[in-house]
Amino acid sequence: MEFRKMRRFRQQLSDEETEKILQEGKTAVLGVIDGNGYPYTVPVNYVYADGKIFFHCARQGEKLDAMRADDRVSLCVIEKADIVPEELTTYFRSVIVRGRAKILESPEEIQHAAETLGMKYYPNLEAVQKEIDRERRILAVVEVTIDHMTGKEAIELTKMRK
Repeated sequence: MEFRKMRRFRQQLSDEETEKILQEGKTAVLGVIDGNGYPYTVPVNYVYADGKIFFHCARQGEKLDAMRADDRVSLCVIEKADIVPEELTTYFRSVIVRGRAKILESPEEIQHAAETLGMKYYPNLEAVQKEIDRERRILAVVEVTIDHMTGKEAIELTKMRK
């Protein structure tokens, strides 16, 4: 599949900068298509590991229903969003990911992804394992294989770097 090139290509971040934002980001806005054909977006905590994105949710709910019907998803991570009132603009830096969601099924895959995710937010394996064990029967973990991603920043930030 061919993805559209960024119109404002001078503002496009390098692959390295884009991945750094994904690695350091805390929250992404996940976009799916709901059962009525409407876009549905929801914030999720995530981890970027092994070139994929992982997040968790309950085993039942609108997100999973949507992903079961159509595995195409989008995620947006905003690293910077500084409003500059006197310039009537925002100095931003963000990443948009398009990919395919897979609800993990094997206990080993779920365990590995849940540990990786937990360690990002609270680097204490014993505490993370305890939480995974407590939530295991209602826990779903989603793996997003990235088809396309772009990072972009405000033109003002681009000019400052040159």
